[in-house]
Amino acid sequence: MAKKCLYRVIFVNQGKVYELYAKRVTQGDLYGFIAIEGIVFGEKSSVVIDPGEERLKAEFDGVQVTRIPLHAVIRVDEVARQGTAKIVPLNSRGDEISSLVRQIGPYGDAPPKDKPD
Repeated sequence: MAKKCLYRVIFVNQGKVYELYAKRVTQGDLYGFIAIEGIVFGEKSSVVIDPGEERLKAEFDGVQVTRIPLHAVIRVDEVARQGTAKIVPLNSRGDEISSLVRQIGPYGDAPPKDKPD
């Protein structure tokens, strides 16, 4: 019998840390992105409804494949059981946008100088 893989993907998006569970995670077709397919959420028969998971369901409703930039990924784990998908603030206040990686253009921090004619 083939083993079914389940992955926990944790990444940063707009100042929040997202934790999703998916059936397939690959390098993807776009350079610098990972592709996440088959996003899995908790049972609908559950009596207790988690508002964080409901927000994730609404955000990823109808999404077949989502691509996440590599610099936003914190970790990808292969897990035996599914946990609760959630969104948590990146910092204690939760209203500020923070970046884990500083973006540097092709010229470093300095703007490009005009070339002489």
